[in-house]
Parts: sequence; structure tokens; C-alpha cells
Amino acid sequence: MAVEERSSGPGTDILIRKVDSHVTALRAGLHGADLELAERLASCLRELVVSTAQASAADRAQVRAAVHYFVLRRESRGRLLSVRSLAAAQRLVNKAASQLGRADLVVEGRPVRGGESAPTDVAAHS
Repeated sequence: MAVEERSSGPGTDILIRKVDSHVTALRAGLHGADLELAERLASCLRELVVSTAQASAADRAQVRAAVHYFVLRRESRGRLLSVRSLAAAQRLVNKAASQLGRADLVVEGRPVRGGESAPTDVAAHS
């Protein structure tokens, strides 16, 4: 079994743990399309954290801000994020991914029933 070696900068593991623990908490209350969106955002954030570990301080700060925005529940009523907050986090994470040249990580649309994605106008929020 091959083990992938990554050199992680300071705070990389902490940010990934924050994302993972937040998604674990969301699993208790979100279901269906909302949970799928949260999982996809978390996956994007994990990849951004790893890919910017050796990047400039400004790039790392942008990713750190996106992680903190995702895990903080400012607009929530209770323990879990509202749908509106999840959509706001999606816009911020997508903006960070685009600005860092990682358009491949942009989380497209909001999943709807039937496995299709509803379109998201990322450009309107840039």
C-alpha cells in the first residue's frame, strides 16, 4: 500500500479537522440535497487547504477565511446552518477556489431531486 506524503504547513491539519468536525455535526441534522452540498463544500475546502499549504500567505489566508466562514454558524437558528447560510458558504468557497485558479473545485449549483444540479450564477456573486 502506497502512502502519499504531503508536506503540510502550519495549521493545515487544524483547518481540515475543523471542516471534518463541522460536517460530522451537520450529518446529524441535514439530509438529502443539503447534506450533499455540505459534503461537496467540505471536500473542496479540504483540497484547497492541502493545495495552498505551501502557497503565499495571502492565498492561505483566503482559504482559512473560507474554512472559518463554512464552520461558523452566524446565520443559524440553533446548532445547524440554515439553507441560506449553506448557499452563502457555497458562494464564498467558489469565489476562493476561482481566485486561486482552482476552477476544478467550484461546487456547481445546488443539487435537486433526480441527481441533477440547479444552476448557480457564480459570476453574479463575484
